[in-house]
Amino acid sequence: MPTLESYRHSHAELRQMIDDLRAILCPELLQIRPNAKTAFELLCDLGTKVRSHLAEEDHRLYPGLLIHEDPQVKSIAWGFISGEKPLRKIFDDYHRRWLKNCDFNLTEEFMSETYEVFEMVAQRIDREEQVLLPKLVEIGLFEQPRYAAGHASQ
Repeated sequence: MPTLESYRHSHAELRQMIDDLRAILCPELLQIRPNAKTAFELLCDLGTKVRSHLAEEDHRLYPGLLIHEDPQVKSIAWGFISGEKPLRKIFDDYHRRWLKNCDFNLTEEFMSETYEVFEMVAQRIDREEQVLLPKLVEIGLFEQPRYAAGHASQ
């Protein structure tokens, strides 16, 4: 079973990947072919990481939540499951359209769609952190780390 810390680590990795990509996805840098190739590879890595994150939730998290006694927990799980379908479709369409043939077609349309994908991933992460993870801590699936001031080991 994944831990709260492993989800937070995955979220941090995804955010860092998006930040790194935002830094190099500017027309001046992308005109240099090695930069475009690096951006392409990082976009593919992001797609792999997002798919892996969603697959882990599908296999290791949601099954237990879907049979939980609390109807609110089941509802939250179904909401996240249904919310990942459009994200997966957009990623698949994006990959097929822009990344599959390695042609680095860096048009305004590509940039616009890329930033839309970034925004969808960021919104998903935010929603997981604000809704899903606190609920998992609340129902006892994860323990909340205790870092209270004054309680440090001596």
